[in-house]
Amino acid sequence: MITRQRLAAGICALLATLTAGVAFPAGAVADETDSTASPKVELVLDVSGSMSAKDMDGGSRMAAAKQAFNEVLDATPEEVQLGIRTLGANYHGNDRKTGCKDTAQLYPVGTLNRTEAKTAVATLQPTGWTPIGPALLKAADDLDGGDGTRRIVLISDGEDTCQPLDPCEVAREIAAKGIGLTIDTLGLVPDAKTRDQLSCIADATGGTYTSVQHKEELSDRVGQLVDRAADPVVTPVATEGTAQCTSAPTLKSGLYTDREEFGKQRFYRVDVNPGQELRASVSVGADREVNPDYGVLLRAVTVHGREIVRGEGTGNGRTDVVSTGLRYPKAESDDDNAPAETVCLQVTNSFSAASGVKTTPGLPLELTVDVVDAPSKASDVASFGLGRGWWLLAALVLTGFVAGLLWGWLSRWRLAVWRTN
Repeated sequence: MITRQRLAAGICALLATLTAGVAFPAGAVADETDSTASPKVELVLDVSGSMSAKDMDGGSRMAAAKQAFNEVLDATPEEVQLGIRTLGANYHGNDRKTGCKDTAQLYPVGTLNRTEAKTAVATLQPTGWTPIGPALLKAADDLDGGDGTRRIVLISDGEDTCQPLDPCEVAREIAAKGIGLTIDTLGLVPDAKTRDQLSCIADATGGTYTSVQHKEELSDRVGQLVDRAADPVVTPVATEGTAQCTSAPTLKSGLYTDREEFGKQRFYRVDVNPGQELRASVSVGADREVNPDYGVLLRAVTVHGREIVRGEGTGNGRTDVVSTGLRYPKAESDDDNAPAETVCLQVTNSFSAASGVKTTPGLPLELTVDVVDAPSKASDVASFGLGRGWWLLAALVLTGFVAGLLWGWLSRWRLAVWRTN
C-alpha cells in the first residue's frame, strides 16, 4: 500500500513539473531588464491670483488643481520621474519686473516620493503674476539630459502677463533645439485668447491643448498625459504626403508624422513584394477645439485608384485622437522575379474647426507602416485560431487527461481499501 502511495505521489509530482514547464517555458525566465532611460514629466502649475476664482464645480480653480495633482501623484507609474514647477506662487507685490521672474521648482524631477510631493502641493495659495514664458524655459532646463521621453504639462487659467516674452515663441524655441520635449497645455478658462495662446504653445512642440471646466476632467487629463510619458520611446520621422498618389513619398517600415488640413486627404506610397503583408495604422489628433462627430478613413488603393482594403475610425468630441488601421497580405508568386506592388495609402479626415479656430497648421497625423513576411509555413498558419499555441493546448489537454485517469484510479483504489478494512 505504501509503495502504491509513493508511486502515485511521484506521478503527481512529475505531472505538476511537466505542467509548470509547459506553462512557463525556459525562454520566459531570461533576463528582460529594460535598459531604456526613465521618462521625465514636469507639471507646471499656474498659481496666479486668478486661480482663486470659484468656478470649478463650485470650488476654486486652485482647489481643483490640488485635487487633480493628488490623484495623479497616487497613480504615477513607478518608472516615471516626476517634478512640479509653479509660476506666480511666491511674489505678492505689484512690480511687474519682479513678478515676471516668479517661477520656482516646487518638487524636483526625480523618483517620486508621494508624501513629500503632496505636502508641497498643499502649501500653494493663489498669489501673483502669470509668467508662462519664463516658466517654460526653466521647465525645459529641469528636464534637460537623458534620452527618455520628456513632457511638460502646463495648467493655466489665463494669458501670459509678461510680454514681450511670448510663450508661443518660447515653445518654438524649445522645439527648435531638437531635444524631443513635448508641451501639453490645459486651459481652465474657455476664453478665446487663452485658448489661442495655449494651443499655439502645444502646436509648436507637437503636444495637445485641452479645455477643462470640471474637476474630474482635469484629473483624468493630467493622468492620461503622465501615463503617456511612460510609453516606449519611438522617434517618428517627419514626412509630407501629397494630394495625389502619383507624387506621394515612398515609405518603408517605420513611424511617420505629418499634418493634414481639415477635411482633406493625404497620400503615401508603400512597395509590397509578393509574399509580404502590409500593416498600417493612422492617428489624427484634435489639437484644438473641433466640432463633434468626426472620423478618419485609411484606404489602401492601387496606383489606378481601385480600393484594396480600408479601415475607419470615428469620434464624438470626447476624445482628442481618433485612429484606425488595415492589413493587406499580397499573395506569393511563382515568378521569382515578380515585381513589388506599389500600394497607395490614402488618409482622409472629416474633422471641422469650431467657430473662430484657426485651421492652419493642419491637424497632427501619425502614420505607422510595417511591411512583414506573410505567413507561409504550416506552423505559422493559425490552427483553429490558435496559431503556434496549438501545441500548448495539446499538452494541457494530454496532461489533464492523464491526471484524470490517475485521479480515477486512486479513487477506486482508496474505495477498495476502505471496503477491505
